[in-house]
Amino acid sequence: MSILNYRRDFLRASLAMCASVAVPSARACEFFTSTLRITHPWTRASAPGATSALLCMKIDQVIEADRLIGVETPVANGVELVIDGAVSRLNLPIPKGREINLGEAGVIVRLVDLNHPLLIARTYPLALVFEKSGKVDAELNVDYMDQAPPVRG
Repeated sequence: MSILNYRRDFLRASLAMCASVAVPSARACEFFTSTLRITHPWTRASAPGATSALLCMKIDQVIEADRLIGVETPVANGVELVIDGAVSRLNLPIPKGREINLGEAGVIVRLVDLNHPLLIARTYPLALVFEKSGKVDAELNVDYMDQAPPVRG
């Protein structure tokens, strides 16, 4: 191999590496509106007979205040918001510049009236409805089931 071929191959590889580092790519678990980012919507696998499941995700990069007003998925017939133990219809404010973490503590969004058990390692269609940003199609990932030991009396 001549020195020119070696230099050309080296330059091509260097340019490809720089391009891949310089341009941030969206991860498969990120979903965007024009004003915010939703990261990794997920829930735990449900036990047989379970009637609800918690919807966990992060909402950030909020450049305009909005509200999460709906969740649509074929796995559940409804959704409710739980804040400090109080249950209400979904109407979650998302302030500009803030990060919202929906999870198993604090602010909880619960999928109710499940149509079937949620199976580990499966993904299901999920649409998040925002007051200003409209509907965002996403995927609901199902992670491991809570393995807490049984309580014995």
